[in-house]
Amino acid sequence: MIRSELIQILADENPHLYHRDVERIVNTVFDEIIEAMARGDRVELRGFGAFSVKKRDERIGRNPRTGEAVKVEEKHVPFFKTGKLLRDRLNGN
Repeated sequence: MIRSELIQILADENPHLYHRDVERIVNTVFDEIIEAMARGDRVELRGFGAFSVKKRDERIGRNPRTGEAVKVEEKHVPFFKTGKLLRDRLNGN
């Protein structure tokens, strides 16, 4: 599912809301999640999962083509851990 499909489903389920308002709501939710993660905060959606940021330390990697040692800078990466309800639904429980 892509963002526009989510917006359309929510708009169809809530005919009392304008499509542009549903789009604004969805965009605001995603923007807030992004902003919280950019600050290093954890975002938990009960039953769905939790988004967090993990730090990867600087390291020496290898160029797979040449085998040459390459310095890989420290970076922060998004991490998602599924909630119990989501895991159970995916496994047919």
